[in-house]
Amino acid sequence: MIESPWLVNILSGLIVSLILFSFGYLIGKRREKNRLKGKNIEEYDFYPFDLDEEKRLYFDLKDFRLGIYYFLKNRDYSAARQLILLGEQNEVRHKLNSNDLKQYQKLYKKYDGDSIFSDNSEFLENYKRIVRLIGDSFPELGIEILLHDLSNPAKSLCAIENNITGRKIESGATNLVLDLKTRKMQSLDKLNYELNIGARKFKCTTIPIFRKNLGLVAAICINVDVNYLQEKVMADIKNVEEFFRIFCKTEMSLNENILSKDEYRFALEGKRHWQDRTI
Repeated sequence: MIESPWLVNILSGLIVSLILFSFGYLIGKRREKNRLKGKNIEEYDFYPFDLDEEKRLYFDLKDFRLGIYYFLKNRDYSAARQLILLGEQNEVRHKLNSNDLKQYQKLYKKYDGDSIFSDNSEFLENYKRIVRLIGDSFPELGIEILLHDLSNPAKSLCAIENNITGRKIESGATNLVLDLKTRKMQSLDKLNYELNIGARKFKCTTIPIFRKNLGLVAAICINVDVNYLQEKVMADIKNVEEFFRIFCKTEMSLNENILSKDEYRFALEGKRHWQDRTI
């Protein structure tokens, strides 16, 4: 039993402090949860995308404007920030009239628009690393990999490896947002498509990157220089050999097993590749 008054006071104070701290923490977490509650912008009637007569998606500035005024009067943290992202993706600052632009700037400030883009930049850091590492795995082969930050389509290109298209960091991709949104709506992938630009020919794949609370934010693109492979590499057996020498080149050797139990057994018995049927 504790008999010292000063010790009792200290313990009582600590207990009260812990209780107050716990209540404060729980209240803060609840407020943060409520702040982030809301619908997706697609659930509102003024979702600023629609289809034209030819079933092509287009950005509707009129609906976007309705969204501005709605979220200035009615709070929805999630949907309002999605609207801001869509606005920046579609360069609304150059399209709104002066009065609507002022209201948009109020909306941007109210929902802390700057944090959307700083947070997205941080989110994409790991994707930049992925682009770099995949690019480093396949150098000098005519295979380009890059990352578009679609929060700013006018300056979207933020990482590029094995450059074969001549583009530079901060090159734009203003049509990519509409294209990827159209394909998502139609449940279509942008996979293994051909591009012919003048005398150049490419095999391409575009992989959209979505975030739960923001929607489409980025895209990874892979571009293969088809003419280089067909006209340069495949034209001479020495070039083919050099291509695959580079393709198979490694930086180190590790003692790891990536095979299944059966494939590991087959490998020990002499199976040399995945199509080897001799075992």
